[in-house]
Amino acid sequence: MSQIRVRNKSTTKQKVFSIVNAMMVGAILGLAAKLVDNPGMNPIFDNIGGRLGIWVFVAALLSVFSHSPKLAAVKVFAFFGSMLTVNYAYTVLFLHFFPESAIVFWGLCAVVSPVCAYIMWYARGNGLFSHIVSALPITALLSEGFELRHAYLPIHTHYYLIPWLMGIYLIMILVLLLITPKNKMQSAVILPIALILSFIMIYFNVLGRIFGGMNSVL
Repeated sequence: MSQIRVRNKSTTKQKVFSIVNAMMVGAILGLAAKLVDNPGMNPIFDNIGGRLGIWVFVAALLSVFSHSPKLAAVKVFAFFGSMLTVNYAYTVLFLHFFPESAIVFWGLCAVVSPVCAYIMWYARGNGLFSHIVSALPITALLSEGFELRHAYLPIHTHYYLIPWLMGIYLIMILVLLLITPKNKMQSAVILPIALILSFIMIYFNVLGRIFGGMNSVL
């Protein structure tokens, strides 16, 4: 796989620093996701934090900007581990609630995340494989973003926020298109691949079949 992307040399200190940073980011976002799950908060924040999109976005960035695929796998697992630990520790200790099904769902996501991160690291490389890998998180964002038209918002008057939610997904997609490829020309190849894959996912309701609505619960 070295012909696709060459690993960057890094010291032990750099590796530890990057893993600790990933854990800190995960802890902060995990706490933030729980704090915005409050009736007094604007539901747009909870609808972002309670879906796959934002976590796919952050994990993709952590992966592609790692020194090696192995480090990407460790960083992303550390990120999800700290995020979920803080999130559900807060839920159990302060809200006195144990969401078993949600913990199982997101726990499984954390378990498979190192494999996804290892593969995602090659997105910032050369060749068709890199283009396909680069398209995968964009595909997930496009698919889930499209399904937001059916998003459930508790108060009917908040349905006007759906276009804003879609706009946030569009921004995440644009960011990945602009900074993931090694050069801008690759974006012209990645976007059509993502569009085709997302059309297939939407047509066959892949997210709904796999997750069954669980990605709205964090």
